[in-house]
Amino acid sequence: MKKILFVLLAFLTSNNSFGQSAEKVSPTPIMTLGVFHFAYHNLDVVKTKEKDMISVLDEPYQSEIRAICKSICEFNPTIIAIEQNPESQLTIDSLYQQYKLGKFQLKKSEVFQLAFRIGKQLNLDKIVCVNNMGRHYKSVESIFNDSIRISKFTDYYNNSYQTKPATNGKVSSIVKELYEFNRPELIRERLAIYLSHPFKYEEQEGDFTGVDFETGRWYNRNLRILRNIQRIQCNEDDRILLIIGREHLNLLNLFLDISKEYELISPLPYLKNL
Repeated sequence: MKKILFVLLAFLTSNNSFGQSAEKVSPTPIMTLGVFHFAYHNLDVVKTKEKDMISVLDEPYQSEIRAICKSICEFNPTIIAIEQNPESQLTIDSLYQQYKLGKFQLKKSEVFQLAFRIGKQLNLDKIVCVNNMGRHYKSVESIFNDSIRISKFTDYYNNSYQTKPATNGKVSSIVKELYEFNRPELIRERLAIYLSHPFKYEEQEGDFTGVDFETGRWYNRNLRILRNIQRIQCNEDDRILLIIGREHLNLLNLFLDISKEYELISPLPYLKNL
């Protein structure tokens, strides 16, 4: 019996050593570029009034976008990841190839204005979709199907003056807006909102309704996005650019910063002098 255990231990030790030697030695650099949604889908909690919407297809915004793309290209990403579901990958592939051939006119979305432009300038083969909408507990999903319960939840959310997010104002400069969004201080401040409301909502005193809701809506969602990023096959020379809604940075930057797989790179030095 002792001999069997010795052989097994020796096998596990050698196997572990092999695994360590086969691991990627250096972390993959990843730049996270937090943005507002250029097409103003208004699907997020923070809404933009119509009078405050800009058209990124107009000047001076187009000149700014070109300058941003040129500067970010200096980071030299070999992989670009975007806030689109993997189910949309074939569509994104098709549109990107058409754009590279000069057969697709860029629309307003940051996917097109930033990711497609940078990808083409660097002659990258594809743009990778890594988004996920997260998954709720069944107990939370049951609230969505109950008109009385969802009404109470909505009232609680909308009537909170402490954490109710302000609407976006009109963007005067895309460069300045992105620089502000990607400041570590603001990113940290934004995370605090997700620990206050609707995090504290309770259907019955002492329950965890709000906690469970936020777990699926935000924490589960961003962990799934991280997992999709991990699924990207990288070699020693790869560098990733992630273009995503700025709210996601409050968790994704934290995850990526503590991960041994990645080296988090700030876009601020690339935006600072534009």
